[in-house]
Amino acid sequence: MTAVIRNTWVLTALCLATVASGAVHANAYREKDKISKIANSSMTVTPPRDWNRLTIKPGKYAEVWTLDGEQLNDVTFYGGVEPGTPLLRERNKKRDPLPKFTTTTLLVEVPELLEGTYRAHKKIGSFTLTNTQPGQFLGRDGVHFTYDYTDQDDLPRKGEARAVLIDKKLYMVTFDAPRLHYFNRTLSDFRTLADAAKIAK
Repeated sequence: MTAVIRNTWVLTALCLATVASGAVHANAYREKDKISKIANSSMTVTPPRDWNRLTIKPGKYAEVWTLDGEQLNDVTFYGGVEPGTPLLRERNKKRDPLPKFTTTTLLVEVPELLEGTYRAHKKIGSFTLTNTQPGQFLGRDGVHFTYDYTDQDDLPRKGEARAVLIDKKLYMVTFDAPRLHYFNRTLSDFRTLADAAKIAK
């Protein structure tokens, strides 16, 4: 079986599992043009279209939004990660610690922080940063970056992120989706959503 055929079967299975579980409808609705506060932080988003927020938070400072299901398009907001803490909740701090954001973490090191977090938390071995460049987020000078990785189901995924440091805290938004079909289909939705994020002054 070729990789393309296998990945198509995996995508089909993910779609069916999402529909069967009713995952999208079971989560919190984020209505178009209504302000939503992100992870009890000073960051807010006014979505240009309807989204769904997963009720299970992946970390103290994080929450996940999706259009079609977490496995198909995953937007994760990180609202004001404080120094000394990881991006996501640690399953086992002693045996399986995650890398931490610190007071000495530079903006250019944030992509590597996300890479280390994905490798440890998602149990993946293949992760490649494909582009890093300066960019705006929350009206401030930050960093934009893209990446590729292969998940535990051997499904190739692509990602895009924006990050900024404000008052010694990390604010970031990431978008992950299967490289085949779903990434390009919802990339513009992610970008307009990221553009709609703001922070209280």
